[in-house]
Amino acid sequence: FELGRPAAMTKIGETRVRVVRTRGGNRKFRALRMDHGNFAWASESITFKTRILDVVYNASNNELVRTNTLVKGCIVQIDAHPFRSWYESHYAVPLGRKKGRALSEEDQKNLSKARSASAKRKVDARKKTCKVDPLLEEQFVTGRVYARVSSRPGQSGRCDGYILEGKELEFYRRKLRTKKGH
Repeated sequence: FELGRPAAMTKIGETRVRVVRTRGGNRKFRALRMDHGNFAWASESITFKTRILDVVYNASNNELVRTNTLVKGCIVQIDAHPFRSWYESHYAVPLGRKKGRALSEEDQKNLSKARSASAKRKVDARKKTCKVDPLLEEQFVTGRVYARVSSRPGQSGRCDGYILEGKELEFYRRKLRTKKGH
């Protein structure tokens, strides 16, 4: 019963998962490397599988940031493209575009594509409620958003989490700014 196994120390890289037999014949999935995960955008109630780009903050240990180790509760940067493309098709409003810069013809065509009358009414109704946190929109311009890992990659073999918004995003941006100051 005293079977202490070494930590998985999940890194960012081509997905590599090992199966570990545990008590009662059950199994754990040790993610040794992971480069994708399901991340939720809570305020929009959607989830997409997206690429994990970098580990930027870990409250427990800065060594885990330096070595790009994925653990529960760490703050990572993920690819914003799946969320941006969904938002633009759902609301027909540009997201994360630089102010004062004209949209390209392709982007303009995607936003104003042909829709049926009922679809136009739906989109127009949605446009009234589409509001994104300014700090989050600032991140969409760069193409990377901060997210928190809520699963345990070394136990479940998955790296899932949620996009940071509101007070939580402000808190971690402040932490990252003070860290860069040192």
